[in-house]
Amino acid sequence: MVVCVHLPRFELVRAAGGARALVGRALAIAPPSGSEQRLGEVSGAAEAHGVRRGMALGEALARCPDLALVPADPVGVEESWESMLRSLEAIGAAVEPARPGLAYLETGPLRSLHGTDVAVIAAVQHAAGPSADAAGATAAAGRSAGRSLIGGAGDRHARMGAGPTRFCSLAAALAVRSRRPLVLDGSEALRWLSGRPIELLGYRAETEQLLQPLTRLGVRTLGELARLGRAALADRFGAAGVFAHRLACGEDTPLRARLAQECMQETMSVGDASSGPAIERVLGVLVDRLLARGDRRGRTLRAVTLSARLLAGGGWRERVVFRQPLADRDRISLALSLRLLLLPAPAASLGLAVERFGPPAGEQRALLEESHAARAARLREAVVQVRTVAGEDAAMRAVCVDPDSRVPERRVVLTPLPG
Repeated sequence: MVVCVHLPRFELVRAAGGARALVGRALAIAPPSGSEQRLGEVSGAAEAHGVRRGMALGEALARCPDLALVPADPVGVEESWESMLRSLEAIGAAVEPARPGLAYLETGPLRSLHGTDVAVIAAVQHAAGPSADAAGATAAAGRSAGRSLIGGAGDRHARMGAGPTRFCSLAAALAVRSRRPLVLDGSEALRWLSGRPIELLGYRAETEQLLQPLTRLGVRTLGELARLGRAALADRFGAAGVFAHRLACGEDTPLRARLAQECMQETMSVGDASSGPAIERVLGVLVDRLLARGDRRGRTLRAVTLSARLLAGGGWRERVVFRQPLADRDRISLALSLRLLLLPAPAASLGLAVERFGPPAGEQRALLEESHAARAARLREAVVQVRTVAGEDAAMRAVCVDPDSRVPERRVVLTPLPG
């Protein structure tokens, strides 16, 4: 049996500061700067006026003049969603995250730990409940100077559904209007699924483009779609039509659970160095700290995530994949400094996290090919010996971050010396 965990309007709740901020208010996530002016997630009050996700901003304001725009917070959403996934994995579940606010897991591997499917669903419901949210809020507050990234305890009320396939469990979770899970099994699930609207196809990337043509053809439910026949849908829509027919008939692909990930992250308050060359120096400090961490174990970096908290509210997040695994500070800083130009507004804090490691490699390959290779090797050995005797903070170097700052502590920052 597959369990679906769905948190409605997950991104909007985090951006607005909690679920209570949505009550009775027409809210929507503002379009990102420099892109097509289309809304993100919208509140229930906005939907009552006909505003939908992905709608053009001008059309949305024409339908709802009182619509208020909330800046997107991808950093808070990512950290909150990661906290949620780790809560589910803590009970032994192998989780497939479909998107922020939507995840799937199977009950079969968990029966040996929890007993029956009912006990497994109860454990999942407890892991996704407000108690886990409070723990995540405490951890997030420590990383963001007291500001909760996930809206506070009690805001996370997941809706859960269970069924024989991923699509059946999704339909059950979307139909739930309380905290009590909806469990479907066997032929009952297929009969129930036939009466559900075809809008469910919009939750799958393979079939979302079929919603508009099927609506024009007068197809309203999944049962009507199944009666059209697989051959007819294949002739009209190709592989997407075949997959939609499979979903309507209760078939689906197996779950693809994510692999366990090692989290390694560094954050730093920017202070007066909110933009320009000063923030590039802050980025250099983050790279130094990341490369100097002992849990890196000499591995190279293959992909990293650069994030920022903006002074005006909200956040910014950019994924950077290097052309080859790197462990050289200058090359990493050069690649990341180009992404800082994409910052939409001055930043309050900067973060750098490793998303994927590369294989262990020599960090000074270029120096070994030069005449001063022996000197560099002796210097590295000296740094290692000093740290072994006096600790990790024994070998440091001063980096000028913001020389014009009125606060002396912001002018120069100590960062680990590459060893």
